[in-house]
Formats: sequence, structure tokens, C-alpha cells
Amino acid sequence: MEKKDFRFLHPLRVRWVEVDMQKIVFNGHYLMYFDTAVADYWRHLVLPYEKTMHDLGGDLYVVKSTLEYKASAVYDDLLQIGIHCQRIGNSSLTFQACAFRGNQVLVTGELIYVYADPTTQTSKPVPQALRDTLLGFEQGEPMVKLQLGSWGALKSVAGALRTEVFVEEQGVSQSLEWDDQDPVSLHALLRNRMGLPVATGRLLPAVDGVSKIGRMAVKKTLRGLRLGDQVLNGLIEAARKRGDTEVVLSAQCTAEHFYQRQGFVRRGEVFQEAGMDHVQMFLRL
Repeated sequence: MEKKDFRFLHPLRVRWVEVDMQKIVFNGHYLMYFDTAVADYWRHLVLPYEKTMHDLGGDLYVVKSTLEYKASAVYDDLLQIGIHCQRIGNSSLTFQACAFRGNQVLVTGELIYVYADPTTQTSKPVPQALRDTLLGFEQGEPMVKLQLGSWGALKSVAGALRTEVFVEEQGVSQSLEWDDQDPVSLHALLRNRMGLPVATGRLLPAVDGVSKIGRMAVKKTLRGLRLGDQVLNGLIEAARKRGDTEVVLSAQCTAEHFYQRQGFVRRGEVFQEAGMDHVQMFLRL
């Protein structure tokens, strides 16, 4: 196996607790490494695992794990764990796994799962939507699709995601979250391959060429995949196309670096909004 055989590689550094008396990684830990990488593989499919399986009405159960050891990792090695969906049968999924140190192959593995009813644990066919997502990822296809539209068209799904992020997670009151700007704004919604909303945001009407982006929200379990970038870039492009000259936003201070990465510049001092520290930022178009 070579790194080029894997679209997905998960970085992992060997911890002290994983090394045995021979001063090499204990053999059983490689299975844990592969399982950790599989969890991250699902995130890169933009599939929140628990919700996805619940919605599909099934779950995945390991039926066979095979490891082959070629060389040993030691404390503080930086490894890359490759995961590749090699085969999808009627009810089974076969994954190849490989632990690399640089370009050196340390351990290879094969993991076989069966898709089954979670109550009876009897096998059932892999749903077509899951099959298509896995095959699409391995073929390099995008895992999300951006939709721009009115509040009337997107309220039910965008509103649910905003409630989940702002009201339930961050504790923003309902009275602050919902305002009279939603009906007049352009909304962006990012969905995964199964239609689940994973990120959203809105673009307010421009005043003297200056518009405002707000209500940027990304599903908690999927943060770090740059899904917010796609929403933000979609809204910026929409502002540019309608002739706006500048976009501004109120960024939570914890997200300031995210907006800086997109070219936004801080303006003014920190202020409080909905009980959280914010800073105003702008981008000239």
C-alpha cells in the first residue's frame, strides 16, 4: 500500500501510554488507531454517525478485523492512518487501513462491517444513500451542496440548525435569535449527500453598498471541515454579484481567526452581544 491509495489520511501521534516494555507501540493499539481513523473518516463524509444511522434505521457492526505487522512505531512518532472503503456488498462494508510513518508502511489492516437492524442485529441491505455517499467520496466527489434562497424556502431546515447551535448549544434566547431581518435576507444552506443541513448563514440587504453577514452556524460534530468557509464564500459571492462594495459581520471572538482566514479585517473594540464577546469585521469587495 502507498499513501496515494488513500483519499483519507488521519494524523495521529503516538502517546507514552501506548508503548509497551519493548518500547514499541503495543500491537493491540493499532486496532484502536484504525477505529479512531474510521470515526474521522465518517466526519469527512460529512455524516454525523449516530444521527445518520438513526435516520437510516440501521447500524454497522464489526464482524472481522485482520492486522498485518510490518514495522513498529515508537513513542512520539507522527503517524498517518489511511482508511479506504474497498468494497460494498449487499450488507457488508470492507475497509482497508494502513498506518504510515512518513512513507513507510508499519501496519496494514482489513475491517469488515455488516449493516444490520440495531434491535435484532440481523443483517439488512446497505441503504442506497449510504452506498452512494461512500462511493462518491472515494471517487473524489463533493460531499456537500450549497443552496441559496429565501427564508420562506429554507426556514424549516435553516431554522432548526440555528436553534440547535445558538439556542440549545450557546444559550441564546429565542427572542434574540429570531428577528425581522430573516424574511428580507438571502439565506445559505449547506446540505450533505443525504440532505441533512450542516451549515447555514444569511446576507442582509445592502445599505449604501454595505451588507451584513450573520447567523453563521455549523453543526457541532462537523466543525473543522471548513463547511463554514463554503457558506461564507457563497454569501460573499452573492454580495459581490449584486454590486455590494463591502460586507461586515459581528464575529464571536472565538471565531475571529476563521474570518481573518477569509480576508476579513477587525474594526473597533470587543463588545458584548447575546452575552458573548464579539468584534466587528469587514471585507471590501
